[in-house]
Amino acid sequence: MALRTAPTERQVRLGFELRRLRERSGLTVQAAGEVIGMGRVHLTHAENGRTPISAERIRTLCQAFGVTSSTYVDALVGLAESNGKGWWTGYKSQLPASALDLAELEAEAAALSSYESLFLPGLFQVDAYTRAIFEASDAVSTAEEIEASVRFRQERQRALRADNPPHIHAVIHEAALHMRFGGPHVMHQQLLKLVELSELPHVEIQIMPFTAVAVSALTTPFCHIASHDSALETVLLEHPAQSMFLYEEEPLAKYRRQFERLSAAALPAIDATVIPVTHAARDSLGLVQHVLYTLQEAQA
Repeated sequence: MALRTAPTERQVRLGFELRRLRERSGLTVQAAGEVIGMGRVHLTHAENGRTPISAERIRTLCQAFGVTSSTYVDALVGLAESNGKGWWTGYKSQLPASALDLAELEAEAAALSSYESLFLPGLFQVDAYTRAIFEASDAVSTAEEIEASVRFRQERQRALRADNPPHIHAVIHEAALHMRFGGPHVMHQQLLKLVELSELPHVEIQIMPFTAVAVSALTTPFCHIASHDSALETVLLEHPAQSMFLYEEEPLAKYRRQFERLSAAALPAIDATVIPVTHAARDSLGLVQHVLYTLQEAQA
């Protein structure tokens, strides 16, 4: 079987986990390969995501590595047995691989925790807002690329309405509420959508006000994703040039702590069932309503 020339993030992740487990157990590639009747070179390719490995061999390796969590082992088997196909497959020739990897990861997500500083999260965006972002971006250049990117981002939002949707917790800096992508009318529409989505039981939205204290000014946007029954964790750092998927233990712990600090410093989550008596920004909903009020004035 020919080696994969461009393994997906899922395939790379499986190899990373197998290599991490092997190294932690103290077994060499040669010794681990002998356990499952696989040569050293062949197993090395599997650990690099360049060749597949069967579920039976994964279970045998995990037993040899001393893995006791059946949920974790099942997650690894799930990575191996998935064919990677879904609604996102239709965009394979139109969008970068990292976008498709994200959609595949979101389809398996149990929880998503994100921080945004200048944009609203992609899962919350209305199409006009998304289009305005891409029209102002160098990431795409032609009208066809813009429309494909807008459709793709809208389709990602099917995760919000899935039969078993992930818990979504977003912390959004107040600056993102004031960035008028598409103008006042579009932003008014977008913020109303934000309040509407907060009514979903699995969606939690907090606003980080300009007045927040004890928050690092160097915090960059990120998304922490718990997938495969929360047995696997990934941190996504999006960048126009190249997105990064992190799953080493140290950065995962770092971003978990970072999100906890951000959530603690942000205003209480939007609760659409509570109507503030004024437009004072005393909680996330009050701040959003205050910005909505200024947008209404701008359109008048």
